[in-house]
Amino acid sequence: MLGKRADRQIEAYQRELLKTHFLEVDNMYRKMRGWRHDYRTHIQVLKSYTDKGDLEAIARYLDELETDLYTVDTVIKTGNPMTDAILNSKIALANDRGIKVEIDAQIPVLLSISAVDLCTVLGNLFDNAIEASEKLPEDQRVIRVYIDLKGNQLYISFLNFTSGGKLTKIGNLFKSTKGGEHGLGLGRIDDVVKRLGGYLSRNSEDGAFTTEILLPLGEEQP
Repeated sequence: MLGKRADRQIEAYQRELLKTHFLEVDNMYRKMRGWRHDYRTHIQVLKSYTDKGDLEAIARYLDELETDLYTVDTVIKTGNPMTDAILNSKIALANDRGIKVEIDAQIPVLLSISAVDLCTVLGNLFDNAIEASEKLPEDQRVIRVYIDLKGNQLYISFLNFTSGGKLTKIGNLFKSTKGGEHGLGLGRIDDVVKRLGGYLSRNSEDGAFTTEILLPLGEEQP
């Protein structure tokens, strides 16, 4: 009975997680479509300023466009469209909350890891990093992400800064002020890594929290 209840809880969590990521991606692309729709209007405004010789107005308008475009641009192209959707939606969410994301990611087009598993791992890693970063002054909000192949394994590394010094570790997890579904999210990462026969390491030192994950990909990747 308890096992079936836990399975239902996990299934419900997975559905909610995928729904959240879908909405984030949909919102990002809706902003992109809106910007493209307004493209002709932007050109007409710039032409009107050009006709008047108003260089100051042109420069000011271009600055505004650059800021607006930065919020909708697909900034990450890893080589894997599914991963791009996840990463870019989370980067857009972080930027909206004043968090800088430094990312270097290379991923093959074809992955043996399922979309649900990758969504669970990357989504929860980003959500946890965003939650911790929001507690810091804006000039200290930084998330560093590195994803690449190491032989036939996918290597994922997340680093974010934390307030209050070193976090308390309980088993392989660190105590969260949020609890509840946050704790369930951490556990889901562990479940995916364990089921795929991967490796996971978490570390909290000197105000920085790091997570490193290795996920086997089966056959040697090109």
